[in-house]
Amino acid sequence: MRKILVTGGLGQIGSELISHMANLYGKDNIVATDVSDANVAAIGDIQFEKLDVTDGESFRRLVEKHKVNTIVHLAAILSARGETMPQTTWGINMGGLYNALEVARVTDASVFVPSSIAVFGKNFPLDNTPQDTVLQPTTMYGVTKVAGETLCNYYFDKYGVDTRGVRYPGIISYKTLPGAGTTDYAVHVYYEAVKNGHYDSYIDQGTYMDMVYMPDALRAVTELMEANPEKLVHRNAFNIASMSLEPSMFEKSIQKVMPEFTLGYDVDPVRQAIAESWPNSLDDSCAREEWGWKPEYDLDAMTVDMIENLQKKLK
Repeated sequence: MRKILVTGGLGQIGSELISHMANLYGKDNIVATDVSDANVAAIGDIQFEKLDVTDGESFRRLVEKHKVNTIVHLAAILSARGETMPQTTWGINMGGLYNALEVARVTDASVFVPSSIAVFGKNFPLDNTPQDTVLQPTTMYGVTKVAGETLCNYYFDKYGVDTRGVRYPGIISYKTLPGAGTTDYAVHVYYEAVKNGHYDSYIDQGTYMDMVYMPDALRAVTELMEANPEKLVHRNAFNIASMSLEPSMFEKSIQKVMPEFTLGYDVDPVRQAIAESWPNSLDDSCAREEWGWKPEYDLDAMTVDMIENLQKKLK
C-alpha cells in the first residue's frame, strides 16, 4: 500500500489531489504538507505537517516519521508570480525538488513531480506540439520545469529513483478560487459569469492554450503513478491534453447555459506574452500509448459542471 506525502498540499491542485488520493488509498495513508497552515481547512481531517521544502533535513525526517514510500512534490512558485521574483523562484523550485529527490534516493521512495506547458517558449511547433521537441522557456518558472524534468530523469538513470510526471496545461476547477496565473482566466470566466454575467479577459481573443478539467488532471496523477514501469518510454514529463481553447470559445459555451453572459477584453501584456510563448495544442499520443491517458471532459461538459457547482457555491 502506498503511503504518500504531498508537498504544496494546500494549493489549488494539492487540496483536491489529496481528497482524490484519500478516496483511492485511504485517508490514513496521505500526509499533506505545506509551508503554511493558513488553508488547512481545505483538506478536512487529513494528516497535516508544516514543511519548508528547502529544508532538506526536515523533509527527510517527515518522510521517515510517516514511513512514506511515495512523494508527490507540488510545492513551487508558478509562472506569473515567478516573473516578479525570479531568483526566489529558482531557489524554491529547484532547491525543493533537489531535496525531494535526495530524500527519495536515501529512503527508496518514488517521486511524482508535475511539469508544465511553461517548458516551451521559442522555436517549437505551436500546433500539436510533440512530446520530444525544443525546450526554450521564456519564464523562470518554465526554466525550473525544464531543469526539473532533466534532474528527475537523471535521478532515475543514475540512482534508480522511480520518477514520473506530466506536463500540465491550464487547469480549471470550481473548488478553489482563481489565482493570477496565465491560464487562470479560464477559471475567472466561470466565476464572473455566475456572479456578474460578464467577464473581461486578460488574455486576448484567438490566443489558444491547452486546458484540462480538474477531475481529469487528478486522474492523470494517480493513473501515471500506477502505470506499469516496463511500458514507460518517457517519464519526465508526459504531454497531456484535453481541450485547446481561446477566450471566445468559453463565451459561446457559457451562453448555451447562460444566454445573457457577455465577454469583453482587458488584455494584460505580461500574461499575454507568456500565453503566446506556450503551445496552441499538445500532442499527447505518448501518454495515451504508454499508460492509457484519456480525458473524460470536453468544453461543454465542463461548462455545465462548472456553472452548476459554482451556482451552489456562490449563492
